Amino acid sequence: MSYILVLAPLLAASIVAALLALRRDRRRWGALAIAAAIVLALTIVFDSLMIAADLFRYDDAKLLGPHIALAPIEDLGYALIAVLLAAAIWTLLPSRAARRGDDASEATDA
Repeated sequence: MSYILVLAPLLAASIVAALLALRRDRRRWGALAIAAAIVLALTIVFDSLMIAADLFRYDDAKLLGPHIALAPIEDLGYALIAVLLAAAIWTLLPSRAARRGDDASEATDA
């Protein structure tokens, strides 16, 4: 099984989650783009360093082929999944202020 077969469904699900969570908020999309750029840059740097240090290897037969520095393109997909899911979960979970506000209003109603 190639790495892309594992990556594709996870990437598709994380894109759908981010689209649902961030629908119309342009500020959040901008923040997501900045975060993704930073995480992808760090992934390229640190994966290249780890590959150069021979900490791990990839089966070339299972890779798509393109590399950025020493990092295979598939590694960027996993980093992108992490950023998209983190943004979606952060947006969809209720904030602490909202939970405290709900608790306070329930206490005053009693």
